[in-house]
Order: sequence, then C-alpha cells, then structure tokens
Amino acid sequence: MAAFIARRLIQAFIALFGVITLVFFLQRLTGDPVLLLVPQGATQADIEVMRTALGFDRPLYVQYFHFLASLVQFDLGRSYVQNLPVVEIIASRIPYTLELAAGALLVAVGFGVPIGVVLAVRRNRWEARWLISLVLIGQSMPTFWTSVLLIMFFGVFLRWLPPSGASGLASLLMPSFALGFLSMATFARVTRTSVLDELSKDYVRTAHSKGLSTSRLVFHHLLRNAAVPIVTISALEIANLLTGAIIIETVFAWPGLGQLTIQAISARDFAIVQGIVLIGAAAAILLNLVADLLYSLIDPRIRLGGRPA
Repeated sequence: MAAFIARRLIQAFIALFGVITLVFFLQRLTGDPVLLLVPQGATQADIEVMRTALGFDRPLYVQYFHFLASLVQFDLGRSYVQNLPVVEIIASRIPYTLELAAGALLVAVGFGVPIGVVLAVRRNRWEARWLISLVLIGQSMPTFWTSVLLIMFFGVFLRWLPPSGASGLASLLMPSFALGFLSMATFARVTRTSVLDELSKDYVRTAHSKGLSTSRLVFHHLLRNAAVPIVTISALEIANLLTGAIIIETVFAWPGLGQLTIQAISARDFAIVQGIVLIGAAAAILLNLVADLLYSLIDPRIRLGGRPA
C-alpha cells in the first residue's frame, strides 16, 4: 500500500508539474497583459514602467522560476487586475463551485445509478424503454441548451425558480440539474452495463435457484460487485462537473470558479488563470488517486500492486 501511494504521488507530481509548465508558457503566447492594464493614452514610457513593476521585463525563464518558487510557498501571486492575492480571490469563489458540483453529483448519482439498475434488471419491459429514452436525451443535449430550456420554462414562464444568481437553495436547483443531467446519463449507462455483466455470472443464478429475491440480490450482493466501474466513472465525472461548471456558471451567473475563469481569461489576468488551472489539475489527480484506493475496499480481490488475491 505504501509503495503504491508513493508511486502514485510521484506520478501526480509529474503530471501537475507538466500542467503548471504548459499553462505558464501558453498564456504568455496570448498577448501582453500590460497593454490591458495601462489607461488609454498611456505613453510608451508608462507602459515600460508598468511592465517593470509587474516583472514582465525579465526573461521568460526568470519569470518561470520565480513562479515555481512562489508555488513552493503556496503563493499564487497577486491579481494584475484586482490587485489582490490570488488565493483570497479563489477562496471566495470555491464554496459556490463546490455547492454546484455537489448538487450536480447528487442529481447524477441519485438518478443515474437507480435508472441503470432498472435498465438492467427490468430490461425489455415498458419502464426500461421509457428510461432509455431519458438517458438518450441526457446524452444528446449539451449543457448550455439544457440550461436555456430550464431558464425559459421554470424561470420565465412558470416563475418558480430564480433564473440567475446565487440567492439560496432555489437558485441552486436549476444549475445543479443542468450540470448533472449529462453525467446522469453516463452513470446510467455504466451502471446498466456493469449490472448486466454481473447478472450473467454463476453466483446470481445460484442465488436465484435458492429463492433469493431480486431486490435482496441487487442491494446486498450485485451492486457491490458492480461498483468498481461506477467508482472509476465517478472520479472522471466529478472532474467533468468541475470543468462543465464554467459553462453553467456563465449561463446562470453563478459566482463560482467557472465565472471567475471566464472573467480572468477576458482580462488576461494570468495569475488567476494559473491558480484556477493548478487547483483544477490537483483536484482531478487527487480524485483519480482516491478512486484507485477505493477499489481495494470495494472488491477485496483487487490488489493495489497488481498481484492476484
């Protein structure tokens, strides 16, 4: 276990270092942020003074090593536009994104896993045909279009829910459903495939021959054996939810990291974009590590070192 964790941590560090390096250099190919920060009519001398104050006059490799040294001290720098520490700006937005991701995950798992079980256990029945249509719709509709339809129906026509902003639980419902609807279809497909695979195994036929009810078989035996693919897709889908939040937060004016990312990119605020990408990459790597560790708890036959049980 210790060797596996150490090996994965080294891999995570290499991946994170690669992301940091790539983002740092790619952003500096998009243009000079100094030109956006100086007032209109600024002279070339004013521009050079601003460039020196921000450190953009130094060679690129010097800026890069200075950035790495700051990261070691957990310093993400200061926003060039807001003139505030990046850590403070991101910390003020993280709770909103976590609320949205948690709500979307609740929708995705709460609906997707039961639907997948029904599609497998009740296949070729009328309820399965209706549910498979819902899954296909969830796979086909992009999140921004789902968001627009929800706003038009529940926010404009019925006026049941606020169409934008973050004013409480009511404001969280539509963005959570819009973000979780696509992932719900993914969970349903993966669960259906995994449960169907388990239903074809000998222990299921033996349990049925002994008179064990389908519901008891599903909840006490089958779901645990079918959970490894679900855990795998969960780690990927949580990362996708955090990424998809950029679109949802923009449509619903939700003040999370997604909206902050769009604002920072528009203003070429390199420090904020670097901080958000770094946190997102670290979250994705951590989620995959946690998923690997959960495999051995769900299925004792799996050995983290790759050796058979």
